Amino acid sequence: MTALLTVKDLTVAFRQDGQMTQAVRGVSFSLDRGETVALVGESGSGKSVTALSTVSLLGDSAQVAGSVTYDGQEMIGADDRQLRRVRGNDISFIFQEPMTSLNPLHTIEKQLRESLALHQGLVDAEARLRIIELLEKVGIRDAESRLGAYPHQLSGGQRQRVMIAMALANQPDILIADEPTTALDVTIQAQILDLLADLKAEEGMGLLFITHDLGVVRRIADRVCVMKDGEIVESGPTAEIFASPQHPYTQKLLAAEPSGAPQPVPEGAAEIITTQNLRVWFPIQRGFLKRTVGHVKAVNDTSLSVRAGETLGIVGESGSGKTTLALAIMRLISSDGGIHFLERDIRQWSTRDLRRLRKDMQIVFQDPFGSLSPRMTCFQIIAEGLSIHKVDPDRDTRELVAEAMVETGLDPAAMDRYPHEFSGGQRQRIAIARAMVLRPKLLVLDEPTSALDMTVQVQIVTLLRDLQEKYGLAYLFISHDLKVVRAMSHKMIVMKQGDVVEYGDAEALFSAPQMEYTQTLLKAAG
Repeated sequence: MTALLTVKDLTVAFRQDGQMTQAVRGVSFSLDRGETVALVGESGSGKSVTALSTVSLLGDSAQVAGSVTYDGQEMIGADDRQLRRVRGNDISFIFQEPMTSLNPLHTIEKQLRESLALHQGLVDAEARLRIIELLEKVGIRDAESRLGAYPHQLSGGQRQRVMIAMALANQPDILIADEPTTALDVTIQAQILDLLADLKAEEGMGLLFITHDLGVVRRIADRVCVMKDGEIVESGPTAEIFASPQHPYTQKLLAAEPSGAPQPVPEGAAEIITTQNLRVWFPIQRGFLKRTVGHVKAVNDTSLSVRAGETLGIVGESGSGKTTLALAIMRLISSDGGIHFLERDIRQWSTRDLRRLRKDMQIVFQDPFGSLSPRMTCFQIIAEGLSIHKVDPDRDTRELVAEAMVETGLDPAAMDRYPHEFSGGQRQRIAIARAMVLRPKLLVLDEPTSALDMTVQVQIVTLLRDLQEKYGLAYLFISHDLKVVRAMSHKMIVMKQGDVVEYGDAEALFSAPQMEYTQTLLKAAG
C-alpha cells in the first residue's frame, strides 16, 4: 500500500548573509492513513522546517531538494495552484501558540467562515451550522454562544480547540500538529491529546506530531523519528524506541527528565515571606456610572510562608490564580490581607518605600525572549538593576556582570551580544543572571522552563537548585510541569479558581494527594 505522505532525502538550506546554512539533511520517513508519526528533538533540530517543507511554506530564502509526495503528488516544485488546493484542504496545520495564529480583530465565527468559504464555498446559514458542528466536535461547550467571541476572550485550551476546528474544517487527510500542547496545563494537554487521538480515528487522518516532550510522544505516537542537527538519527515503533534506544542522542533525550530533590531547608532558616488571608478580587463594573456589581475572585484567603533556602511550588490550571498570587506578594497588584517580607508588614508601604525592597524580590518570566529588550545587549540587561539600586557602586560593573554570567553558566565573552544571538536556554540564563546580580532574598519563577527543551530544562533546574543552596534563596516556583515542580519544591500549593485546594509538603502531596482535584492533576501529568 502506498503511504499517504512520503518524504525522501529531503534537504533544506537557507541563504543568510550570502551564505547557505543547512537546516535539514537527507530526511526520509512516511506517514500512512490513520497513523501518528512523531518528529522529536531539541530546538533547531529541523522538526518544524521538515513539516513546513511538505507544502512549500518556507519562503524564498529556502533551497529545498529531495522529494515530498502526498497521495502520489510531488509537492516540491509544484505550482502555486496545486499547492493552494492542498494547503489547508488536504494538509492542515495546528501551531504551538494559537494567539499568534488567530486574528485578534476577528470573531471565532468569522475566522472559521473564511476557511469554509475559501475551500468549500459554504456561506450564511449553512456555514454557521457547520461552524457550530466543528466547535462541538472539538469540545467547545455551548458552541453557539461562543461564535461572537474574540480570541482573547477564550482560555488557552479553548483557543487551541478553535485552531483544531479550523484545521479540521475541510476534512484533511493529514494533520500536522507543531508543538500544540507545549504551553497548556497538564489537564488541558491531556484533553487535547485525547481529542486529537479520537478525531484521527474518527476521520481516518494521518497525524504528523512535532514535539520535544517525550511524555506526549509515548502517549500519542505509533512511530517516532528522532532528529538532531537536521538529520533523523533514529526511527522506529514508539514502544521499541522507548524500550531500547540505540542512538546515544535518543538515550540522552530519554534520560533528560528533571529528577532528584532540592537540598533540605537549613534548621532555623529565617522566614522570608508570609501571607495571612491574602485576597485579590477584581471588581466587575457595569453601567454609565461604573457601579460594582460583583467581583472576579482571583485569589481567596491564602496564607503561606517561605523560608530562606526553601521553594514553594504553586500549581493549578490556567486562571487558577497562580501568577496573580505571586504578583500580589510582590506588591505589583493591589490585595487585601497581610504580607510580611523579612518580618516587615509591606502591604501599606508606598511605591517609594517599596522601591528600596525591589532588589530583594525579583522575578523570572516564562518567555525570556519577551522579557529581554531586543535593543539592549546582554551586558546592558544584566547591569540595568545594578545602576538603579546602586549595588556595589565602587566595583567595576562589567566585572559584576561577568561574575553573574559565570555563575549562571554563561560565557562573559558574549556579554556584548543581543538576545536574538542566544539560544532559548541561554536567554533564560540571562534572565536569571539579571535577577541574581542583585543578590535577592526572594525569587519568583513564573513558568521558567515550560518553553525549553527537556535537556535544557534539566540544566535550568540544576542551576536553580545550586543557586538556592549557595545563597539561601527563597523561591516561589509557578509551573504546570509537575515533574519540574517535584524536582524543585519543598512545599506545594495546589490552586483552583482562586482557592487553595491543598497545601503541604511537596513529596507528601505527590505520594498521597488528599483532594480529588490534586489527584486529577497528577493523573493528567502521567
